[in-house]
Amino acid sequence: MNRDFFQKDAISLAKDILGKYLIREYDGKQIVSKIVETEAYMGVNDKAAHVYGDKKTDRTMPLYLDGGHIYVYLIYGMYYCLNISANKESIPECVLIRAIEPIKGIEEICENRYKKNYSNLSSYQKKNITNGPGKLCMALNIDKSLNSKSILDNELYISDFYYKEDKKIYAEDKFEIETDKRINIDYAEEAKDYLWRFYIKGNKYVSIINKIKL
Repeated sequence: MNRDFFQKDAISLAKDILGKYLIREYDGKQIVSKIVETEAYMGVNDKAAHVYGDKKTDRTMPLYLDGGHIYVYLIYGMYYCLNISANKESIPECVLIRAIEPIKGIEEICENRYKKNYSNLSSYQKKNITNGPGKLCMALNIDKSLNSKSILDNELYISDFYYKEDKKIYAEDKFEIETDKRINIDYAEEAKDYLWRFYIKGNKYVSIINKIKL
């Protein structure tokens, strides 16, 4: 994806990156995953956003960069969350990547998550391998070292395709998008009810299904 792709409002971007491949490369390894669940955070007027009220801090500065920059933060003192900045420079909107589907590199994912081979995972572990923002960051070896970097770099990037045995495998674009409330933002007053979470209908790696019936 080129930089122009990310320079749109966060709600549009949160929908548009569903089904795209999130690719992580490090130490000569490549992990390919499909983005299946996202949340939009709409900047200074969104009470769930870290920049609500235009809070410019060292932590939130990546959000003020132009669309296509990485924002990684820590929750509960132990789990990283991956966000991509949206829109133009100084408009601090972003998209949280909430869940991914493993496509290539499953053994590396299992090692990162559980220090086990896939064949040794329980059914519970398989189900919960990447169905949450902290889980996917662990699976893809994502930490603060990527913070503020461009999503266009080769360490971590989003693409319409990946290579499988020298053949391009393109992302599917025919799926239904479900709309729902965002997760774990009860502090955000009326913003907690905004339907700014989006996921691919029927995908088993989505973290939470049907939080609210529309």
